[in-house]
Amino acid sequence: MILDRTQPPAFQAIQEVRLPSLDAFTLDNGVVLNLISVPNQPVLRLECIFDAGTWHEQAPTSAFFALKMLSEGTPGRTSAQLSEYFDGYGAFLELNSGPDRSSVVVYCLTKFLPAVLPVLCEMITESTFPQKELDDLRNITTQNLRVNYEKNAYLAGVLFRAKVFGPTHPYGRSQNPEAVDQLTRADVTAFYERAIKNRPFQVLLAGQATAIEVEQINRTLGQLPIQHTQLDDVSLPTLPNDMTPTLAEKEDSVQSSIRVGRRLFTRTHPDFFKMLVTNEVLGGYFGSRLMKNIREEKGFTYGISSNMPSFRRDGYFLIGTDVKRENTQETLDEVHKEIRRLQTEPVEADELNTVKNFMAGEFVGSLNTPFEIADRYKVILFDGLPADFLTTYIQRIRAVSADDILAMTNQYLNADQLQEVVVGGK
Repeated sequence: MILDRTQPPAFQAIQEVRLPSLDAFTLDNGVVLNLISVPNQPVLRLECIFDAGTWHEQAPTSAFFALKMLSEGTPGRTSAQLSEYFDGYGAFLELNSGPDRSSVVVYCLTKFLPAVLPVLCEMITESTFPQKELDDLRNITTQNLRVNYEKNAYLAGVLFRAKVFGPTHPYGRSQNPEAVDQLTRADVTAFYERAIKNRPFQVLLAGQATAIEVEQINRTLGQLPIQHTQLDDVSLPTLPNDMTPTLAEKEDSVQSSIRVGRRLFTRTHPDFFKMLVTNEVLGGYFGSRLMKNIREEKGFTYGISSNMPSFRRDGYFLIGTDVKRENTQETLDEVHKEIRRLQTEPVEADELNTVKNFMAGEFVGSLNTPFEIADRYKVILFDGLPADFLTTYIQRIRAVSADDILAMTNQYLNADQLQEVVVGGK
């Protein structure tokens, strides 16, 4: 058979996606274990997820340091011995701290899970927070922050989140060298005692795992003492409503970092999928309106994008780019011009279909491994989403119409609703 290379291959638009089931088990101590069993390869990821993000911290940055210090020492092992132990079994440890939650993650071969579990329990329940290791981590963090704060793009992100939520709000607060310098070991241990040690958590297990591995986990993590009480609510500041453009002038900077956006909503909002498609048309992918205008036609930037970060309790919309200093104002003008186009001209059917196909393909492409599938399920488990959020994702994207996009841009993206931050100069 001779291929006719003048004709593109046939394709079929993705209409739905089928995911492996999520099986839930309750361990002896009441901890819930969620299992995604994909037996293709003899590896697994075990993730212990705590309600221990910055949302619950009383001293700034204490959540980050409490998580990072879990691997720095226990009564029976130093940080070097802990690292050598995991390395000896080819296991990899991740300690992640975020706005809403924190997690202790172990990747390992399935056959080595029984060897890894006791040390994982030791880290969670017996961390000693040695002063020298804490000082070293603070010094490294402080140096990295001082370097990052010199970068226009990093500073623009910090200023934008503070502008939207307020600098003391858990979603608007960012690490800074001064707060890290003021942090004490007592602050870190206090957060650990209050939010991690003996606190409820959930287990997310993905990969080649069966009831055998569930029972192994039950014999270790399932025997930890758990205090099933709610953490005290954190008092939140009043959200700001500062619509004045922010300019952080840097006279020696040849570039400006631009951030334009607003506070929005979470994934549970009824307009989430309509706004998600609207965002994609405007700046969500390489063929978006903003890319075509500001990169391809004007040549002002290598890249411009828009996205919709979503947390458990809130979310926001953000357009971001870096341009030459002298092109800053014209870039801002073009951003608002593209938004006005979406507010007045319906998106043509071909463009909207392309966007939907791209979003469907991108979604399916993000589900290649059991670990990626687990990350998707994690959003459902912890952000209060309906069980069919993933299985109906593509259908709900395809249901968005051009009229919906007109309505979304007129409701949420008016010029007087958008906040602006520029670092560099105009």
